[in-house]
Amino acid sequence: MRPSSSSRRGDKRPSRTSQSLFFALAISSQLSAANAIVFPSYHPNYKTDYLQLNKRYNPARRGPPEDWNGRIPLKVTNSCPDTIWPGITTQHGVGPGIGGFELASGDSRDMWVGPTWQGRAWGRTNCTVNGESAGCETGDCFGKLDCEFSGAVPATLAEFNLAGGVSGRQTFYDISLVDGYNIPVGINYIPAENTTYIPPNLTNCACIATTGFLSQRAASGTVYTNSTYPVPWEPTESNESSKDWCPWPLLSNPPDKPGDGVYPYPDDNIQRPTFSPCKSQCAATNSDHDCCIGKWHDPNKCKPGLYSRHAKALCPDAYSFAFDDQTSTFIIPSGGGWEVVFCPAGRSTNILRTMGPQLFELASAGFLSQKNLDLVKNQSYIESESEKNAAPGLASSSLWAICAAATTAAMLLGW
Repeated sequence: MRPSSSSRRGDKRPSRTSQSLFFALAISSQLSAANAIVFPSYHPNYKTDYLQLNKRYNPARRGPPEDWNGRIPLKVTNSCPDTIWPGITTQHGVGPGIGGFELASGDSRDMWVGPTWQGRAWGRTNCTVNGESAGCETGDCFGKLDCEFSGAVPATLAEFNLAGGVSGRQTFYDISLVDGYNIPVGINYIPAENTTYIPPNLTNCACIATTGFLSQRAASGTVYTNSTYPVPWEPTESNESSKDWCPWPLLSNPPDKPGDGVYPYPDDNIQRPTFSPCKSQCAATNSDHDCCIGKWHDPNKCKPGLYSRHAKALCPDAYSFAFDDQTSTFIIPSGGGWEVVFCPAGRSTNILRTMGPQLFELASAGFLSQKNLDLVKNQSYIESESEKNAAPGLASSSLWAICAAATTAAMLLGW
């Protein structure tokens, strides 16, 4: 798949550190009965991640829901220039009744899931379909069109738990790059009658890390929201900087290097493919160290690597590695539906870092005070906070060359 051508001075605002701590407290308070870790879909510990529902819920059922009362809309939209083949897997609750299908550019598919559904959606690319079989370059489901299990890496994931928290009355959701990255993904909230008060710029997130898909640099925008509630965007990266974010050894389809076949270094000036999916470090090595398991199952020991840092620079609201929950998990009151958009317009969002206090209040109290409602409408405040709280940007070309070369050598030597 390839992209188309294309406040007031007296206010005392919380620092980035206090904002992060503030929202981390919100998450930890809501996750007391769960594990705050996300594993790749293929990993043995996949179903013990932070999305695990407590035991009172029913096991996964294919669906669709038989009871129309309480059912939740799930919509999948393809805004990519090419056909994709979305995959859906259900971990708990009642699923949509289908696990995969073909979706042409510009088309959408409306489905329903049960009110306690927990599952994931992703886009498969470059599939060859023959009846019920489908062999795909990314996100493949063991050669099946209608997925029964999660797809092969790399794949950008949209993850949902519609009945999360200790009481089961909150929705947890995220965009995950723990399985790697293949195409841009956005998640849009469809309000229910009891949740229309939730501003869309607190809920509608996106991860866009494919060259040619990023809008021009800006600290806010109104894509998938409205002019009343501008959404904070990642303000610094560009289509040019997004070309090289994936470390060479993690490219799913690296270009051939003449000669000895060793992975190319950036100073070799070998042209990268216009589009190449990127494996996460964990997906590439499956090692305890990279996947944060075994003796590394500790946030004080397992830290983000080069892939995670670069992924976070381009997609601040996305999970980049297992212990990335404090700036990657969205929590809102239950109710309402969801739209997963592949190849959304605009830029990656920077909601969690920018509006942590507002999200904390929404997650803990279930509503927003008038003060916070005013702030989420204030474009100057939003842009100032987005720029101040932006994730560290991609490295300069010289530093990037050194880091990438070191990473390549380490991987090749098994360090």
